[in-house]
Amino acid sequence: MDELELEFELHPQLAQDCILLGEFPLCRLLLINDANYPWFVLVPRRAGVSEIYHLSSDDQVQLMRESCFLAENLADTFAARKMNVASLGNMVPQLHLHHIVRFEKDPAWPGPVWGKLPARSYTDEQVGDIRTKLQSLMSGELSFVPQPV
Repeated sequence: MDELELEFELHPQLAQDCILLGEFPLCRLLLINDANYPWFVLVPRRAGVSEIYHLSSDDQVQLMRESCFLAENLADTFAARKMNVASLGNMVPQLHLHHIVRFEKDPAWPGPVWGKLPARSYTDEQVGDIRTKLQSLMSGELSFVPQPV
């Protein structure tokens, strides 16, 4: 573990808005607590990083691997029409990549999801279902965090 990983702390806004699902080799996998959309976030466990180019070359490559792996598996799992993958950071400066599964029938289609509807919290059962779906596809790549009871 290097110093940047030891000093890593999840931004308070992400901690408030998300459910921790697991850990890839580089990134923490979060689920935005908004049942309107399957919306996931990757956060590299590196302190003080706000842009992809701030990562080392090896971490940049690993981030792309994890992001592509996640996007492909989410698209398959949820039968996505389109995967929206974005790193904005205007409100939360910590580097994080949104992975939003989009459908032609989702409430914001074809526009952006931000601010379209108030967030609808997931039930524990819905989070459990998402964990089960992802575990069947991503075991071996992602260390899942047990769901709190």
